[in-house]
Amino acid sequence: MQLKRKLLWIGLGVLSLLLRWIGSFEPQWIEQIYSRFLFIPIRVLYDILFGWLPFPSIYLFIILIGFWLVKTVGKIRKYSPNWIPRLGYAALSLVAFLSILIFAFLFVWGYNYGRVSLEDQIGISPKPLDKEQIWSALQEETAELVELRSQIPGAGEEALDRSDHPEKLEKNLRVLLKNWLKTHDFPAPSNARAYKIYPKGIFMRFSSSGLYFPFTGQGHVDAGLHPLQWPYVMTHEMGHAYGFGDEGTCNFLAYVACASAEDPVIAYMGRLAYWRTLATSYLRYEREAYQAFRAELPLGMQADLNAINENLRAYPDIMPKARYAAYDAYLKAQGIKEGMLNYSRVMMMVQAWKAKQRNN
Repeated sequence: MQLKRKLLWIGLGVLSLLLRWIGSFEPQWIEQIYSRFLFIPIRVLYDILFGWLPFPSIYLFIILIGFWLVKTVGKIRKYSPNWIPRLGYAALSLVAFLSILIFAFLFVWGYNYGRVSLEDQIGISPKPLDKEQIWSALQEETAELVELRSQIPGAGEEALDRSDHPEKLEKNLRVLLKNWLKTHDFPAPSNARAYKIYPKGIFMRFSSSGLYFPFTGQGHVDAGLHPLQWPYVMTHEMGHAYGFGDEGTCNFLAYVACASAEDPVIAYMGRLAYWRTLATSYLRYEREAYQAFRAELPLGMQADLNAINENLRAYPDIMPKARYAAYDAYLKAQGIKEGMLNYSRVMMMVQAWKAKQRNN
């Protein structure tokens, strides 16, 4: 009976991968059948089951996996007194477990990687930016950020912090994101969550700031992250929760959602994250010119940037090259050809979006 069950799961894992491969040739099938139909009740069910919890349900998942490991090790030890049958049983158990994860990952969320791209659905055509275009975008964004920061009550020359956040930050961000998605004819069912997760630095030490966990349907933000970065990262992770796998797309969603806020705090903090992406890109071209430009920024904005950088230094990377290679391979396996470079695609998407807005 156990053998049949394990073989069944292996078969389902293979079948789910086969469906993902077939879907890669017809993204419209995934868009209509999965992302806009099957995924919606899954999203709603997740929020009913876990959305009310005051803590991330990933903790419960980890505990369950621990119990499973203990139980499985016990079964392996009892399976046979000889090590060769034990080894075979252990290998089969591992393959079956991985097959369960693959099947569950794709069924509850992963097929969204194959959906029609957001840029195609909203009618924009992102193109690579040259140095002059990045510089122009950086200057434009800087002017708008300076104006936004001047609208924040009490904002002076000190760095903004958690006390500047509006009440119910997560809810406000979710409303902004859902409104944008619905305005552009994307389903945004139920109420996705983005929890802070501990211990501090658990993601930051691996060059990350958050995580969407498909097995619980929740987003997570590293509790060690500076509060200035929370709005953008929280919205990014909720973008994943609403069915978008592409990292550049979720960065774009974080930008447009935060930029649509009437609250200058959310608008400023969200757009500051995008500003840092532009700044990092321009820095690679013109280090001295960028440093001179940064030194002329208003003192309050400089303080915000310094506070973020100082906080990041408190959580140095652990094996950054290994982490980069592993996640780069993961993204490419999901059909994102540029891998980790996909994160910076937000620059092309935002500029294409702004061009479309100007032409309308």
